[in-house]
Amino acid sequence: MTALLSLRDVEVTFGPVRAVAGVSLDVPEGPYGVGVVGESGSGKTTLGRAVLRLVRPAAGVVAFAGRDVARLRGRELKSFRGDAQIVFQDPGGTLDPRMRVGAALGEALRVHDVVPRAQVGARIDALLEEVGLEPAHTSRFPHQLSGGQRQRVAIARGLAVEPRLLVLDEPTSALDVTVQARILALFERLRDERRLAYLLISHNLAVVERLCDETVVLYLGRIVEQGRTEEVLARPAHPYTHALRSAVPELDLASRRQRVVVSGPPPDPADPPPGCVFHPRCPLAADVCRTDVPPLREVAPGRLAACHFAEEVLAEDFVALSH
Repeated sequence: MTALLSLRDVEVTFGPVRAVAGVSLDVPEGPYGVGVVGESGSGKTTLGRAVLRLVRPAAGVVAFAGRDVARLRGRELKSFRGDAQIVFQDPGGTLDPRMRVGAALGEALRVHDVVPRAQVGARIDALLEEVGLEPAHTSRFPHQLSGGQRQRVAIARGLAVEPRLLVLDEPTSALDVTVQARILALFERLRDERRLAYLLISHNLAVVERLCDETVVLYLGRIVEQGRTEEVLARPAHPYTHALRSAVPELDLASRRQRVVVSGPPPDPADPPPGCVFHPRCPLAADVCRTDVPPLREVAPGRLAACHFAEEVLAEDFVALSH
């Protein structure tokens, strides 16, 4: 598959903190979704902002359609801004409270010259209909909308400029369960109808499982596991991924797996531990983990993991390892 978005050894630093530490991944042309999961502080949101040049990488390359995003200027940068859009976690914080819905959507259409001025009104109505809202919503302010309606407006604004790539930053976490289900169904439909590619940032594995073809697991800014979503979540190759998966309740008693539980908070990102950065919390840590950094390597066809004992984790041989 042709990569629409390609990251190579991307690093983002804030003072002594390496928020993103050498991340490489590809997002193919759509319809295709790549999920990025991990705890708070793992670098997920920073990675998404680096993709859109909202923060500048200290090293590495972010390429879109073969072009280095950091080198884009003028018309090329404007074109990229239209091709790649973001939907934030809290739409209430990204919509101007003084601007009506129609005006917010119309601004995006005019800035990017998507349609002639005479067609802006009709295009706004079509966008609202596409995300399940009525034309009457054009005259409302954000505070007059429900949380789900505000998120739909944010999605419509992202779609207004005909993007090829969406960065979805926890797009359903601020919504109740019923509204979440509707928004997820909307994303599924839009992905296929618009042939969208997206990078979905989430801590919710159920959302990633539903929407993403591939999953990347971040810990302290580093990729610790990567592969097809159904394989990563069904049979993790890294203890951290297994711990994330174990935290999801299993209704079917017969399908319950042996649990891996991590203890304590993540280490200080300004002073990461030597060796494997996960070893202070890992129930399987051995001496080699405390001294040698595990490379991100292929541990099964199409599966990458940064763990000295990835093959044993895949076999779920936790009891033998922990002794």
